[in-house]
Amino acid sequence: MKGSKPYLVVIAIQAIYAAMFLLSKAAFDHGMNNFIFTFYRQALATLFLIPFALFFEWKHALPLPFRTFCKIFFLSLCGITLSLDVYGVGLIYTSATLAAATTNCLPAITFFLALLLRRERLKVKTIPGIAKLIGILACLGGAAILAFYKGPHFKFLSHRPLLGNHKSQQHQGHNALSASGTWIKGCFLILLSNTFWGLWLVLQAFVIKSYPSKLIFTTLQCFLSSIQSLVIALAIERDIEQWKLGWNVRLLAVVYCGVMVTGVGFYLQTWVIEKKGPVFLAMSMPLALIITIISSAIVLGEIISLGSVLWGKSREQILKVSLDLEQSSG
Repeated sequence: MKGSKPYLVVIAIQAIYAAMFLLSKAAFDHGMNNFIFTFYRQALATLFLIPFALFFEWKHALPLPFRTFCKIFFLSLCGITLSLDVYGVGLIYTSATLAAATTNCLPAITFFLALLLRRERLKVKTIPGIAKLIGILACLGGAAILAFYKGPHFKFLSHRPLLGNHKSQQHQGHNALSASGTWIKGCFLILLSNTFWGLWLVLQAFVIKSYPSKLIFTTLQCFLSSIQSLVIALAIERDIEQWKLGWNVRLLAVVYCGVMVTGVGFYLQTWVIEKKGPVFLAMSMPLALIITIISSAIVLGEIISLGSVLWGKSREQILKVSLDLEQSSG
């Protein structure tokens, strides 16, 4: 049982993210403003993390220089606030399945940004270098498949979606999935969101060296992101009715993303990376796509396109090839 624990944990992580894609999409389809959603999510995550940060790290934390504080503020703005806001708009234009699929591009985006910032090297004449290059090209090719080729549609089940199909007039206009221009725009926005996220991952390595209190560091980012997202949301949406949360899927999505994704999910990822390494965690990413494809058809009533199926299958095969090349070089 002990040896199988990391496998069970990565399944739990990908299930958490798959549920995040579904609930976020359902909340937006039910009229939730994505900018307000980001604020509520980050505010709740901050409240959730503060007690743990105070209990485990506050007494031993180093003083926070103003320069480091400014860096953390920029990290919060780039990697959390802008990333989540742009992701929300892109999700309105597309689907939960595409959001899960494009997340598989994150390793390639992060690696490319790390190359630009000289945090990584790419030796194309070596087997590990070839493996990395294959992975990058596979991600770019898969993103192109999703953006420009949806293909024939597959109706998974003919029943009423579990979360209904309610959409506000604003979101009905945004959710015209049959319009190729809208779909491509959504793909671009979600890839842009992943770029912000990748930049956040790379730049964190520089900041965490000067402030190693990881729990306080994470809590502070969530707090600053809450303030930033509040300012953006107030500037865009001033209708007080949009800020109200009832006992519906909108509240469920906010609570889930704030507690399970930011709180529990981030901790489980850290544990897996410590036990098995980042490559082991990266291999599990296609699992979130598979879970999302099936669940979105059942829960949201989304229609599966051939492009999504091809991307999920090809991504899993390319991951296996790349890992085999890396292992053979070792």
